[in-house]
Amino acid sequence: MSLSQILTPSIQSAIQALFDITVDKIEFQTTRKEFEGDITMVLFPLLKMIKSNPAELGNKIGDYLVENVGEVARFNVVSGFLNIVIADRYYLNFFNEIKDNSKFGYVTPNHEEKAIMVEYSSPNTNKPLHLGHVRNNLLGYSVAEIIKASGKKVYKTQIINDRGIHICKSMLAWEKFGYGETPESSNLKGDKLVGKYYVEFDKAYKAEISQLIETGKTEEEAKKQAPIIIEAQEMLKKWEAGDEKVIELWKMMNQWVYDGFAATYTNLGVDFDKYYYESNTYLLGKDVVQVGLDKGVFEKDPDGSVWIDLTDEGLDRKIVLRSDGTAVYMTQDIGTAIQRVKDMPDVGGMVYTVGNEQDYHFKVLFLILKKLGFDWASSLYHLSYGMVDLPSGKMKSREGTVVDADDLMQDMTDTAKQISEDLGKLDSYSDEEKAKLYKTIGLGALKYYILKVDPKKRILFNPEESVDFAGNTGPFIQYTYARIQSIIRKADFDFSVKTIVEELHEKEKELVKQIELFPEVIQNAAQNHSPALIANYTYDLVKEYNSFYQSVHILGEIDLTKKIFRVQLSQKVAEVIKSAFALLGIEVPERM
Repeated sequence: MSLSQILTPSIQSAIQALFDITVDKIEFQTTRKEFEGDITMVLFPLLKMIKSNPAELGNKIGDYLVENVGEVARFNVVSGFLNIVIADRYYLNFFNEIKDNSKFGYVTPNHEEKAIMVEYSSPNTNKPLHLGHVRNNLLGYSVAEIIKASGKKVYKTQIINDRGIHICKSMLAWEKFGYGETPESSNLKGDKLVGKYYVEFDKAYKAEISQLIETGKTEEEAKKQAPIIIEAQEMLKKWEAGDEKVIELWKMMNQWVYDGFAATYTNLGVDFDKYYYESNTYLLGKDVVQVGLDKGVFEKDPDGSVWIDLTDEGLDRKIVLRSDGTAVYMTQDIGTAIQRVKDMPDVGGMVYTVGNEQDYHFKVLFLILKKLGFDWASSLYHLSYGMVDLPSGKMKSREGTVVDADDLMQDMTDTAKQISEDLGKLDSYSDEEKAKLYKTIGLGALKYYILKVDPKKRILFNPEESVDFAGNTGPFIQYTYARIQSIIRKADFDFSVKTIVEELHEKEKELVKQIELFPEVIQNAAQNHSPALIANYTYDLVKEYNSFYQSVHILGEIDLTKKIFRVQLSQKVAEVIKSAFALLGIEVPERM
């Protein structure tokens, strides 16, 4: 229970006793740094009901709290604000309650409640994962873990885009230029091999376009008449018709990609509970169109196409079925959402982790599902995020200028190695220990740099800046965790006993207050689908700990009681860092 929740009924009782008035809500805020206090009550809303000035009102309530509420030690009134100082024993009692709870902040999922499905990654099987996918995966995985920690059952899923003209481009290029090359023969990950032929297709396509333009064709004509694009379109028709040879090629090359993706996901530290494939779902939703027509949700045009008119909701008309009876992406997404609830009936909401270029699409999708009468449609959320930019500019898959996810992770590990070696702190480590630590630091830097930013904001990714060992970075927080582990290893006395100090140093109190916020931060992060709240809370906790570390003696403290408490406090900070970073998918090293 938070401090505001504890104080609210006491303040309501004070107002009732002093002024014979019932108040439903008390407004609190954080006490400003320049004033003494642990929490501040805003008095202005009460002045409408109580004829008094702020100072008089604040002093009356403050006196009542000091006399009647054990948690309140003293107070001061500044303008319309009652700054309340909480007694040390409140924080000491709180600390003793949570000291040995390794899952502090986490709520055990209630499996009787509806589950949340979180979709992320959802790549195309014609190229390896890149930097944009990294942000998507990190966001989706972290949001799923945060929602789980907030007390919900969670399913992690993705839909793999394994069909369409873009897939056929890679297949056709491999047939033409591959000469039987395989991941084994080329010693290349399967997703990279298939991506290589996607680029080869684009090169051949551009060359044919140039040749056709030289013969007098317009660029638009050349793009349509290039032999290689016509062949790719024919291959897609054969795939849709179930041509055995094309299907076998498709299965073989897709498996190469799946194996490559699996290795990248393992390296990145993300996982999934359920997979969907567009090749199985692209016809879903067509049956729902007739249901929508019967309900009057959809309307049919004279040419036979089916639409939904959302102009009254500030949107536009959206097609859900073409005149030739073929589905569009919207139809497929409607059908897939419905299918997911059929597959897992305990799902009561979904989170779609997709870039902000699809904002409009998801507004329409959610509105259609609501109009079709699905009660879970009100619990759908688009986790919209901004793109990741590089100093060198935008990435282009067709031209092979993307930042490959595997290469990025290796580069981050190499950067961590270089910086760590420059600092010269790993002389006693074995080569195996060093390699593991470099990866932990490098991936921690990458994940933290991306997740500390509000999902909706665009990111300019700077690898060197992210691996800095100072400031708001992953390595800085990891280093603080490792420093605490060193303190714990050096503590040659029993610090598992109950805390019996009676007074807190100012820095101890501030640190306990910061720890106390953790459960509320998890709930807020879950409600806002924002790992950034967890990341920046952890940075604030680490800053508070380093201020404590610089201000008081820990192992050098003469008073054994104080020394025990400070080691316990340090240990709890480390536990919260580890728990918070686990929600971000980041590991913490025992030594650095």
